[in-house]
Amino acid sequence: MDATSNTAQAASAHRAPIPGRTATLIGFCAVMLWGTLATLTTLKGGDIPPFQSTAITFAVGGATIALYAIAVGRSRAMVPTLPSFLLGIYGLFVFHVLYFAALKFAPPAEAGLIASLWALLTVLFSGFLPGVTLSYRHVVGALMGFTAAALLVFDKLGASAGHPDALLGFSFAFASAVVWATYSVMSRTIAAVPSESVAPACFATALLALACNLLFEGWVAPSAPQWIAMVFLGLGPIGAAFMLWDIGMKQGNVAFLGVLGYASPVISTALLILLGLAAPTWVLVVSVTLIMIAARLAAPRRRKA
Repeated sequence: MDATSNTAQAASAHRAPIPGRTATLIGFCAVMLWGTLATLTTLKGGDIPPFQSTAITFAVGGATIALYAIAVGRSRAMVPTLPSFLLGIYGLFVFHVLYFAALKFAPPAEAGLIASLWALLTVLFSGFLPGVTLSYRHVVGALMGFTAAALLVFDKLGASAGHPDALLGFSFAFASAVVWATYSVMSRTIAAVPSESVAPACFATALLALACNLLFEGWVAPSAPQWIAMVFLGLGPIGAAFMLWDIGMKQGNVAFLGVLGYASPVISTALLILLGLAAPTWVLVVSVTLIMIAARLAAPRRRKA
């Protein structure tokens, strides 16, 4: 009885390998979910401190992944290895600490643009992975994606004053880009660890963020609409997205996903416009065009039979 149970539990922690194209598509679903981040953050309002928002959304995100794993009979898959757990905290918590620090010291448009370099760096760093072929098409596609992101915030660049420590903020923003890119690429080196194991790292990030909130910010009681917005943040851009991205990085086309990462700000801007939270501009059309060209350029070439 015990042997049979142990065998079943061990089998539940391992799923059949996902085809590369399917895993890449799954990873891109994370990019699309990240495209909703700005809209949900806008609906949440700005009076909830950053670390408090992180604590709440990552708690919801961790619970989302955990409930999924339990529902499909893969609860054992949530058990991380020590390297995967530490990598998860490095990627999820350290990235957010650096990103929030960047927004504190630097103008948000410039800081956000520098932080978006994670996509370009992911492409470049993927060239060091065994079995990954990096071509000029990936690099050119990533540069086009960065151009699209730059266009989206071009009218905001230099518009913010009162940031005497902007250089420090820019340094934090670039560091956050390096952290997320290295976290993403290094996930490939632990591909054997199930993606459900992201859940404990989400819970650990929530606890660390809560500690930072209590030490440096102070708790603010959210309103009912703010709770709803943060729950949706935890369900999508924070919860499901990190697991989907983990699958894409571990089993999909890392370099291509890096290029597709720049679709997130385009999706974000388009969604804000559709919901009437931002005005439509010709820049969005140009940015969408650039992303489409970049994706076509960087897409894996089909082999002729």
